[in-house]
Amino acid sequence: MQITMEGVAAAVFGLALLHTFSTKLFETLAGRNPKHAGLLHLLGEVEIVFGFWAFVLVVIMAFMKGADAAVSYAESRKYTEPLFVFVVMVVAASRPVLEAVRQLVSGMARLLPVRPALAQTWLGLSVVPLLGSLVTEPAAMTLAALTLAPLVFRRDVPERVKYAALGVLFVNVSIGGTLTSYAAPPVLMVADAWQWNTAFMAANFGWKAAVAVIVNASAMTLVLRRHLVTQDKASPSTRPPVPVTVSLIHLLFLGAIVAFAHHPVIFLWMFLFFLGFAHAYERHQSRLILKESLLVGFFLAGLVVLGGMQEWWLSPIVSSLQPVALFFGALGLTAITDNAALTYLGSLIPGISDPAKYMLVAGAVAGGGLTIIANAPNPAGVALLREGFKDESIGAGGLLLGALPPTVVAAAAFLL
Repeated sequence: MQITMEGVAAAVFGLALLHTFSTKLFETLAGRNPKHAGLLHLLGEVEIVFGFWAFVLVVIMAFMKGADAAVSYAESRKYTEPLFVFVVMVVAASRPVLEAVRQLVSGMARLLPVRPALAQTWLGLSVVPLLGSLVTEPAAMTLAALTLAPLVFRRDVPERVKYAALGVLFVNVSIGGTLTSYAAPPVLMVADAWQWNTAFMAANFGWKAAVAVIVNASAMTLVLRRHLVTQDKASPSTRPPVPVTVSLIHLLFLGAIVAFAHHPVIFLWMFLFFLGFAHAYERHQSRLILKESLLVGFFLAGLVVLGGMQEWWLSPIVSSLQPVALFFGALGLTAITDNAALTYLGSLIPGISDPAKYMLVAGAVAGGGLTIIANAPNPAGVALLREGFKDESIGAGGLLLGALPPTVVAAAAFLL
């Protein structure tokens, strides 16, 4: 039997998926084998997985097709999204931006007729994910994760409750970016090809997504209500407040980076200016999350390399399904691929009908919270929240179970 490069790429992709779903096992093994704990901890970092297996694929390709072919393939991939996620995570998680968002959330929480911690949790699970339609989903994930971390993702909260909250967060961010045509990666992949503008997205996807987000956030907040008692009594920060001018400049950096999200030369240039400004006013900063953001970018870059050779088996599946079957097919396939990759394949299908277009994108975004790889911002949430979980790792099974109920709500909203 002849071994093809496509077959090898599919096998490597399968191994990467198995590795992704087994990271918690590596963390457990690290505790039992101190001698090799360092290597096992490295293999247990979910952000390392796809970058590692992408390297394996490129090395195999070099042996099978030659070094020039392997290098050419790696250089042919588009890395704009991994670079953007890296940059926007660092800027969105900077103290001036985070404090501005927290003040906004606190101000809105005071208007709600419930205790502050409950209101802030609801806003973090609903309003902030919907804000992703303006500032992009990766930025919304970063802001929501850091806002919710001290409220919900604490060591004293039961694991099953945290997984349920994580599932709601991931699903709400995935669908919360559909009010516009540029914020959600799976929408962005088809917006130009199918002439879907922001008005179209708001009318056909956005209001349904908003309903699902509010339902999911409200149900989860009710579940969390008895675990938020201590947070109401938390002592305020002793650090001096961030000056308004510094916060505004950081927000301008964030806005400019989002505006040029598809132009890596420009947003990287702005990012370097941001680093200089942050260093100049270091007294108003907390630690920039450079390591966490870089690992997430590495994960997504690996997904770009591995996913680029899966079209041969994904495309026939996507093109052969009828609209309703396509919805559920996309929802399921999203769990083992990136939802943006699915919609991109759909944009290549000649003569695809309007109902099929809707079902493909709706299924892709509805299933965006099922696994870590289902939606591009999910690795960012994992990197920022895993310290609150046992063994400082997030299990694939726990996330899947936690995401199933909000996924059903999202699917119902788009279908009914």
